[in-house]
Amino acid sequence: MTHVVGVDAGGTSTRAIAVDASGAVLGTGRAGGANPNSHPPSEAAARIASAIAGALGGLDPAATKACVVGMAGVSKLSDPAVAEIFEAAWKDLGISPVRTVPDPEVAYASATSAPDGSVLVAGTGSIAGRVRGRRMVSTAGGYGWLLGDEGSAYWLGREAVRSTLDVLSRGGELGPLARSVLTEALGPSAVDPASDRSPLRHALVTSANSEAPIRLARFAPFVSEADREGDPAADEITTRAAALLVTNVMAARDPGETTPIVLVGSVLSPEGPVGRKVRAELTGIEALTSTDGVLGAAWLAAVEAYGEDAPRPAPS
Repeated sequence: MTHVVGVDAGGTSTRAIAVDASGAVLGTGRAGGANPNSHPPSEAAARIASAIAGALGGLDPAATKACVVGMAGVSKLSDPAVAEIFEAAWKDLGISPVRTVPDPEVAYASATSAPDGSVLVAGTGSIAGRVRGRRMVSTAGGYGWLLGDEGSAYWLGREAVRSTLDVLSRGGELGPLARSVLTEALGPSAVDPASDRSPLRHALVTSANSEAPIRLARFAPFVSEADREGDPAADEITTRAAALLVTNVMAARDPGETTPIVLVGSVLSPEGPVGRKVRAELTGIEALTSTDGVLGAAWLAAVEAYGEDAPRPAPS
């Protein structure tokens, strides 16, 4: 009996599933993060191999008709030395061929069978991509925290801290967002009405700059919570975030294009304010929510092995 393997390898975790021609899941495997930009390539390759081995279990690796690995940081494999490390891992597993693709491609495939469309990702970072023939052929945004990542959790957290600094500088009542930011960064005593605001402003700037910039993403949930409480500052931030994200994804599309847009990442959850506002702006366009990247990867592998009529694997 033949089978295919799909892998979703992110920065914090890696998951793999083996699926037969009927779409039945035969096995699953898990491992730690395997982004070769944030982990040593040898470690990333070993973790993906471990997840695949777990999914195969007692299955014959030689019976693997196709394997698709959706990988954060896949561009790292353009380095021949890094690519060689991964090729050695596939050889040791005994599976071939293995196709590595950007993780937005498997996220897109998890939500739709349409070969053409767009994908918008907003998690810690953000990026939009044009999909043609189920391949991401171009991108908009995605320049990282220093140059872009508009609308991402990092961006939301940074704007939350900036908004709090504005309140401390200009006076006025501390709203739910400012109180949450100050409590997280400086402790509960920072929201005491009797506190001197000038030292608080300095302390918040010092605190934010003393950590890795990406740590600002931890303030993002406070923006969503404060928006739900009716905080105008939070509403303004989430409205701008949605507008920036929509601008990026529309830049990845042709004028008048009617193909679907797949939304991926925690910031774009249908329950969150940014996700709701993005969907509201995408009027007349089919906006889909990515379900599970590993299922998308397995389906792409199944299409390679069994053709366009390959059934989708069911969530386990």
